[in-house]
Amino acid sequence: MTDRSDASSGDKTPHNGQMAPSKKVFVKTYGCQMNVYDSERMVGLLKPLGYAPSDVPDDADLVILNTCHIREKAAEKVYSDLGRIKKHKTKKPDMKVAVAGCVAQAEGAEITARAPVVDMVFGPQAYHKLPEMIARAARDSGEVLETDFTVEEKFDRLAEREVDGYSAFVTVQEGCDKFCTFCVVPYTRGAEVSRSVDAVTAEVRSLASRGLREVTLLGQNVNAWHSPAPAGHIAGHTEGSTFGLGELVRHIAQIDGIDRIRFTTSHPRDMDDGLIAAFGEEEKLMPYLHLPVQAGSDKILKAMNRGHTAETYIRQIEKVRAARPDIAISGDMIVGFPGETAEDFEMTMEIVREVNYASCFSFKYSRRPGTPGATMPLQVPEDEKSDRLARLQALLEEQKQAFNAAQLGRVLPVLFEKEGRNKGQLIGRSPYLQAVHAVATPDMLGQIVPVEIIGCAPNSLEGALAGLKEKTS
Repeated sequence: MTDRSDASSGDKTPHNGQMAPSKKVFVKTYGCQMNVYDSERMVGLLKPLGYAPSDVPDDADLVILNTCHIREKAAEKVYSDLGRIKKHKTKKPDMKVAVAGCVAQAEGAEITARAPVVDMVFGPQAYHKLPEMIARAARDSGEVLETDFTVEEKFDRLAEREVDGYSAFVTVQEGCDKFCTFCVVPYTRGAEVSRSVDAVTAEVRSLASRGLREVTLLGQNVNAWHSPAPAGHIAGHTEGSTFGLGELVRHIAQIDGIDRIRFTTSHPRDMDDGLIAAFGEEEKLMPYLHLPVQAGSDKILKAMNRGHTAETYIRQIEKVRAARPDIAISGDMIVGFPGETAEDFEMTMEIVREVNYASCFSFKYSRRPGTPGATMPLQVPEDEKSDRLARLQALLEEQKQAFNAAQLGRVLPVLFEKEGRNKGQLIGRSPYLQAVHAVATPDMLGQIVPVEIIGCAPNSLEGALAGLKEKTS
């Protein structure tokens, strides 16, 4: 969970027809990168209405909780925060409170019943209606639920967001049609919908014109993205053909100013040969792939409705590594899914050993109301899940540290994004998404600089500008 007040402070004078900021909005973002992106878009949408971001809720005119339903007890965390916000609203009666995101989508009516402090509830597909809902709430007009799925309308009408820095997320796809039995996304985000290649390209060009160097393409199932090819598109496609994510990557790579491209999160069922080939053919596509397998047992993968086997997953990893030998593989793992035996868990450990992850997220299975997994028999006891997770995470941490240590002595291109904790220090990211800190001058912010890796910490690398070996800590 991340607290964010996602945007710059805003212009104090009217500009391009926008109102001078006279109100404040506080946004608290829970969960995934998609929510971070959505929060940025909401703040951008509110700027023309005169709202400037606030770092704290107590002085805000509008408080938005952008929720996530993936993590355990997600809804209860929201209600707990609403209890604290109620105290602020008591002191400031005109404050408006909104609950957005996946919890809102799943539990909209219950939220309004349990938390009268809430003025507006809207799901992930209704952000573009936020100005209308604010006006409606101000007029006390009663209807506050906006959870219908109108993704194309959302994509088309959302205002351009503020971006502070040299790297940004761009949503290209929303929703999921896979219906994994542990997951609420198909119910809260809806069916898979892709933005057009023209819309994505226009947004990336706009970001590049403001100094962006790196873009991460986002989607609940990003490699399911597809779109009719644009007119005058790259060679090798006929009029009326369809772009997949590999073609989109190549298309974006032609935009001046964009030097790095990433994407997340992918599903093995949509990892096609064109996207795999792009890793070996497009140098701007970073050598980092997040491809969740979730489990190593085919029995459990079938119960999860993943639609792939351990073997097909391994073959995909082999093909990706053949295309880009230095690629870093990341993933997701769930332990303790209903019916998972000790043997099944050992198969998960075995696939981890075979893949050798550079990084990996791992979780204990937790029931999600309304999902098939919640009612499955043979639920694994909590203590057993905890023990398995501890063993898995120890192995994953060992692999992560080994991957980081393997960078010692290498010279990596690092995109410096911000100042570090120590004076004269900048922090950036390696091609493998590792945090790297080094002594560097402020004029290198936003630049991609060759850095020799001279130190390795649990969560970051220490570097020196190529040819300047000097420890900074």
